[in-house]
Amino acid sequence: MTMSISPAPTQVSPASAGGRLVTERLSDRLAAMLSAQVEGGRLKPGDKLPSEQQLAEAHGVSRTVVREAVHQLKSRGLLSSRQGSGVFVAAPAVNQPLAFDPSVLESVESVVHVVEVRRVLEGEIAALAAQRATRAQISGLKRALAEIDRAEVEGRDGVAEDLAFHRAIGEATGNPQFSRLLGFLEQYLREGMRITRGNEARRKDFMEQVRNEHRAIVEAIAARDPLAARKRATQHILHGERRLEQGGVITRGKRRVVGVRS
Repeated sequence: MTMSISPAPTQVSPASAGGRLVTERLSDRLAAMLSAQVEGGRLKPGDKLPSEQQLAEAHGVSRTVVREAVHQLKSRGLLSSRQGSGVFVAAPAVNQPLAFDPSVLESVESVVHVVEVRRVLEGEIAALAAQRATRAQISGLKRALAEIDRAEVEGRDGVAEDLAFHRAIGEATGNPQFSRLLGFLEQYLREGMRITRGNEARRKDFMEQVRNEHRAIVEAIAARDPLAARKRATQHILHGERRLEQGGVITRGKRRVVGVRS
C-alpha cells in the first residue's frame, strides 16, 4: 500500500515505490529501503521522517519493526533524533560508516559474499583471543556455551545465543573493532544461521558435533594456544558445510551456498 503523508513542509512520503513489505526480516528490509532513499537523495539532510505510526501504516508493518529499522539507520549515522521534534536525516558524516549493498539481504545466495568475509575473520579472531583473553572473558565464553545448550533444551533455535558466543570471542581479542565488525555482519548472517541450525536440529549427531566444535574452540583459547584456536575455528565452519551437504540443504554442485553456519 502506498500513501502520501505531508503533515509538515519538510516531511516526505514514507512509502517507497516498492510498496508494502511482505518478506521476513522486515526491519532490515525497511532499513534498506529508507537507506536507499537517503543515499539516492530522495530523503535529504534535515528532512523529517514520518512518525512511527505513519511509517508502520504506509509499509504494513508494526511499530516495533519501524523502531528497529530506524535504530539501524541511527547506528549508521544516517538518521538522528531531536528531542521533542522527531527523527531527521543526518548531515553526511566526514567518515562514512561501513555498509553493504541492500541486495545482500535478498537471498541466501547473496549472503554468501558476507559469509566469505566472516570466514576469513573467524580463525584469526580465535587466534588473537587465545593470546589475549582474560580469565573473566574465558569464563564468559563458557557461559555463552551454556546459553546455547539452554536454548536447545528449551526448544529455541539458539541463533541469538550462537551469535553471542562468536561475538564474545571477538571481545576476547581485546580489540573493540572486531566486536563492532562482527556485530555489523550479524544482520546479514542471522537468516542463514536459522537455516543451518534447523538442519542440525534434525539430527542429534549434528547437534553433538556443533557442541564439541564450540567446546574445542573455547578449550584452545583457554589453553592459550593460538594455532589450535585458529584451526578449531576454521574447522567449525568447514564442518558446518559438510553438515549442510549431509542434510541435503546444499549439493556439492552448489558448494557456494555454504558457510551460513556461524
